[in-house]
Amino acid sequence: MRLYFVDTNLFIRYLTNDDPIKADRVEKLLNQAADGKVRLVTAEMVLAEMVWVLESFYGLKNVEIGPMVKAILATPGLEVLNGDLVEKAVEFYLSHNIDFIDGYVAAVMIKLRISDIYSYDKKHLARIKLINRKEP
Repeated sequence: MRLYFVDTNLFIRYLTNDDPIKADRVEKLLNQAADGKVRLVTAEMVLAEMVWVLESFYGLKNVEIGPMVKAILATPGLEVLNGDLVEKAVEFYLSHNIDFIDGYVAAVMIKLRISDIYSYDKKHLARIKLINRKEP
């Protein structure tokens, strides 16, 4: 069975349905993956870009985007590289109202058992009590 990488724009077309023809084609591809006819893989950076596009271009809020990311993570036949980190990032993104990337950074730190971070970001990282922010 062939393995294919899925780029950001496919998720955007599917989730926004801004181009119904392309959205339908993506849905067919996802169904093929669910049926075991193809294997799909994507990266956490693709999902980060997707979140950014949905926020900046489509004006969606984290409470709308979070469930979309969770649905992608649960898609049969689609592997998300470092999906466990993406899942934890979504939790932080939603529960602490922080940027998705900051949530991902926090997820990586927790996985690596790092509690201290050098950062000038006083707003978002300070919301996560497991992280101790320091300035150089």
